[in-house]
Amino acid sequence: MDKDLNTEQRILIAAKKVFTEKGLEGARMQEIADEAGINKALLHYYYRTKNKLFEAIFKEAFDKMVPQVMDLLKTDLPLFDKINMFAEQYIDIFIENPFIPGFVLHELSRNPERIVDLISNMGIQPEVFILQIQQEIEKGTIKPIDPRQLIVNMLAMCIFPFVAKPILITLIFQGDLGAYLQFIKDRKKAVPEFIINSIKK
Repeated sequence: MDKDLNTEQRILIAAKKVFTEKGLEGARMQEIADEAGINKALLHYYYRTKNKLFEAIFKEAFDKMVPQVMDLLKTDLPLFDKINMFAEQYIDIFIENPFIPGFVLHELSRNPERIVDLISNMGIQPEVFILQIQQEIEKGTIKPIDPRQLIVNMLAMCIFPFVAKPILITLIFQGDLGAYLQFIKDRKKAVPEFIINSIKK
């Protein structure tokens, strides 16, 4: 671990690595402290619990993603360009933070209020994108579709391969992690192509 980083940065980098390898449930505070090159007492000084630490990483990742996505959705770019860039940005964030989709689903089943609060306080505003979809429908550029269905389809197609990683690696890729990782990279083109082909006239 780079000693030039401050202690909190080292903790966050170490925690992200351990959470990626072990998941939220499998990660141990001692492992994170060891990875950061500090003692466990110092780790607890910065982050009292594992959940607090995970929340910090979760918020850091979403603080990067939400402004990018919101800036994209507010631009004057054509709808199909936005769909392409949306998929690429989402998948890139999840490649860097592959534990986040599973964490969100886990928290939604265990403590939905907390995850809803975390996300709703990040300033996500889909109304601009919804309006653009409606305008494209009125112009006859795309087929009539409920904009909410389109947004959920886009999100689901980006997120599912990360949530289902163990199943996909075992059943679809026969244990070949490299093939799975290449598949994830290919999704950045495959998802928008599929979405656009399904809605364009």
